[in-house]
Order: sequence, then C-alpha cells, then structure tokens
Amino acid sequence: MGHGRIQTTQPGDLSVRRATAQDHVALYGVYYKSVRHGAAAFYTTEQRAAWAPSEQPSSPTTDPDDTLLRWVAEVNGKIIGFMAVTPDGYIDLAFVLPEWMGQGVAQALYDQLLEWARRNGLTRLTAHASHFARRFFDKQGWQVDHPEIIARNGQELERFIMSLELERRDGKTI
Repeated sequence: MGHGRIQTTQPGDLSVRRATAQDHVALYGVYYKSVRHGAAAFYTTEQRAAWAPSEQPSSPTTDPDDTLLRWVAEVNGKIIGFMAVTPDGYIDLAFVLPEWMGQGVAQALYDQLLEWARRNGLTRLTAHASHFARRFFDKQGWQVDHPEIIARNGQELERFIMSLELERRDGKTI
C-alpha cells in the first residue's frame, strides 16, 4: 500500500498510491483521454464517443457506496493512470494517459493491485478487457474466457472476459 518509486522511460519519478476522493475528477480525465485518444487504434470515433460521451464526470465526487479500491500512478504530482478493483478481484477500471502508454505505468499499477490481491487471499482475478487492455493482460498471463459485444449509447463494442488464477505462496494454483 506504500508509495513505490518506479523508473520509467520518461523524465520524472513515477509513484503509485491509493486514490482518495479528491482524485475523482483527475481520474475521470485520465479515463476520458485514454478512451478518446488511446483506444483509437481499436475502436471507431463513434464507438469511443459512445464509451466516453462527456469530458466531465457526471458527479464531482465518487459515489459514497462505491466499494472499488483504486490505485493511482503519478509523476511530479500529476495523475497519469489508475486501476480499480472490487474486493472480490474484478478489475473494473484500468486506464493510462495516451502519452504514458507503453512506459511501465500500467505495470506499476498492476503490481500494486496484484500484491493487494495476494495479501488478501484472493484466488482469482477477472476483468472485462478492451482490445487495448487485453494486450496488457495477455502479457501478465491472463486467459481470455470469451469475447462479448456490449451496447453503449447506440454503439456496439467488443471486449473480452478475462481471468487469472492466482498462485498460493507455495507456488500452487488455488
């Protein structure tokens, strides 16, 4: 849960920390830019607009009943990426600013999330991954359980239901 310093290929020190309620607007900005610009190679302009229709979050704060655990990656105090997971191991959100993609940011966030999952005795992680996220999860040893098509604001988007079986400390899959 601590602040980890990670070396990246861009200037500045990358640190990972747990998100606070005050981070909500910045996290939404990362989400919006990641979808609208970072996912351009995989989804049409119309699909990306349906996925992230507004530049502003619908609420300036997170839902008080929200149980997601979030980690943020920062460089020089600026949030550049985040991941969020439910207490039972469903990775609900994973986004990095387009200019930081491929720089180790997602890996740093994922490492913190994975450490948390193992420490809390989770045996399996799951996600609904976009085409872009699928590539990252593939590199982490995840499997595609099956693809699916979902409807968002009049557009159909393909994503992948993925999972990872976690190993116990003795190296055996639970």
